[in-house]
Amino acid sequence: DFLTQTSEMLRKICLRNLVRKYCRGLTAERKVQLQQKVVTSAVFSGKKEGYLESLSQPFLDTRLKENDLNPKVLQLIRGENIKYVTPVIKYDRNGFKARERLLVLTQSSAYVVEMAKIKQKIEYSTLKGISTSNLSDGIVVIHVPEDKQQKGDVILQCEHIFETVTKLCILANKQSLVKVVKGSLRFRVGSGKEGTMVFTAGPEPQVFKDKTGQLTVV
Repeated sequence: DFLTQTSEMLRKICLRNLVRKYCRGLTAERKVQLQQKVVTSAVFSGKKEGYLESLSQPFLDTRLKENDLNPKVLQLIRGENIKYVTPVIKYDRNGFKARERLLVLTQSSAYVVEMAKIKQKIEYSTLKGISTSNLSDGIVVIHVPEDKQQKGDVILQCEHIFETVTKLCILANKQSLVKVVKGSLRFRVGSGKEGTMVFTAGPEPQVFKDKTGQLTVV
């Protein structure tokens, strides 16, 4: 009836005003947090273990500051606006030896850095995909094109996997290329060769090369 329709209209107007008041009261920092968390939800919600626990954890602007980078590295990437830096473990494509590295994300490229050396540069425009598993591990694979400038796909382990992948796909504008896989995934080693990574659940987290030569992530 008329009173019911009026009540519904007033309810919608009140709700709209409350939302407008909330949005106007947001700080710039809080707004960025919410925008990033929306992307994280679209990529990981209902797909990867640990997502719900990550909701209450704010993303940091960066895990390391620009001043923490070696001056030689800063010189090599001069002119690019550094957006995010985080320590990572990189696994060799052959042999899967674990190596401490830094992942540096600029406005246009991702860099895998060893001390004063840039080990690999991936321009976002050439990025082929980003893969993670559905389990609680911190593995992310950055898929690159098959060309002479690239050594193969990049296998990284990140402590803050949701934060790192969100930053990467937002900067690269490649949200649709993020895949959360179950069981296993293929990655390019280089020279037309491929490797296999297997994900499994276990009592203790570990990453190792199994008897078949596959990289096993527990």
